[in-house]
Amino acid sequence: MIAFITGATAGYGYATAEKFLREGWSVVAAGRRIERIDPLRKEYGEAVLPLKLDVTQRQEVLSAVENLPAAFKTVDVLVNNAGGAHGLGPAQTANLDDWDTMIDINIRGLMYCTRAVLPGMVERQRGHVINIGSVAGEFPYPGGNAYGGVKAFTHQFSLNLRADLLGTNVRVTCVEPGLSGGTEFSEVRFKGDKTKAAAVYAGTEPMTADDIAETVYWVATRPARVNVNTISMMATCQAFSPFAIHRTAK
Repeated sequence: MIAFITGATAGYGYATAEKFLREGWSVVAAGRRIERIDPLRKEYGEAVLPLKLDVTQRQEVLSAVENLPAAFKTVDVLVNNAGGAHGLGPAQTANLDDWDTMIDINIRGLMYCTRAVLPGMVERQRGHVINIGSVAGEFPYPGGNAYGGVKAFTHQFSLNLRADLLGTNVRVTCVEPGLSGGTEFSEVRFKGDKTKAAAVYAGTEPMTADDIAETVYWVATRPARVNVNTISMMATCQAFSPFAIHRTAK
């Protein structure tokens, strides 16, 4: 069995690649910083194919999938994990470059990889696309403007793929995590500011990358007759806020 995992160089992606490898799968570990795949390559040898890939570059993605070595070509599971948030400012002052980056990675990258891998899955009448979304795609929070929007796209795109793929035996799932530690998510959001990133998790027990990896693997290994449409998951210490109400002083 072969898994193709994007953003496999850190966080959820790395943990997911490691989980599939431990279970005896072969893994295409794709990302821009493939030197980070070296520990997996050393431990699991030829079961790992490090693939330098920028998912925002359409032709690069199409060529990479088209030219996969024979031993990795028949992808059984695509994990669209590459993504991320950039900035936490309000919409009226947000950096448009950050918005563009989030759209490129979380939307275009998701579509390019899916479109590249799907024809082979449909032809073989088997396969599974697992998209990593976020609870931010359903529940708004201040500063989550574009990030919430792109993850809402991930959710709806996943459901529409299910509609398109009816009768092909290809499954689609959207896994939507909440508060998760041990990843580079907040460091990326805060432009490398480790102090701000650490403050997000202060006093909490967040989920881990391994928790998400275990969930992705569980989804992928359900019987072929079962399609898990969506999984929404949060740390136990995280829940929902009361409605926000702005009151003017009298």
